[in-house]
Amino acid sequence: MPLKLFLVDDHEVILDGITAMLRRHSQKVEIVGVASRSEEATNLVSKLKPDIALVDVRLKSESGLDLCRELLKKISTLKVVFFTAYDDEHYLFQALRTGASGYLLKQATGDELVSQLERVMLGEIVIDPSLAGRVALSAARLHAGEFWPGAHLGLTQRESEVLELMVKGLTNRSIARQLIVGEETVKTHVSSVYRKLETKDRAQTIAVALREGLFR
Repeated sequence: MPLKLFLVDDHEVILDGITAMLRRHSQKVEIVGVASRSEEATNLVSKLKPDIALVDVRLKSESGLDLCRELLKKISTLKVVFFTAYDDEHYLFQALRTGASGYLLKQATGDELVSQLERVMLGEIVIDPSLAGRVALSAARLHAGEFWPGAHLGLTQRESEVLELMVKGLTNRSIARQLIVGEETVKTHVSSVYRKLETKDRAQTIAVALREGLFR
């Protein structure tokens, strides 16, 4: 039996392209449904119960990472693989933290994609070969303490500095004075931290930082 695959991407041309690319692999992969929005994807996946959901990291104003969590809550046997153009190990780290079974880039050929999906069905975690070396290096550097706190969550060094001062209770104005930057610049960094940590306000953000043990 071919594995049942569900596609989630906010670009119709991508959905059509993946469908066409996998058409000659119909004996191994059956595309059972497609969606372009999170709510639509959640409803259809619950009904169709595919083996794997192939999801983009970004879905217009929505997050593929949030969708991954929601899908895995609803169907514990489902495997989610990210298929994206974002060649960024920080997105990869976040994807794996959500429980994803893989992170592949859209430059993959049909043969390569099918091979990776089959490995996922065997219980493996798959990472695009072009990212694997960089991920191994990043992991080694993290283990050696060569990165700043929060780097594994996608934070830049400056965002980490801003977050540390937030944890210490400083206001945006005080942070701006300490870092010798404009207050608007600090607001931009704070907004970026919220997005990357998937939080909505200062209290949630500080709670995540403390839970993750980012600062002592």
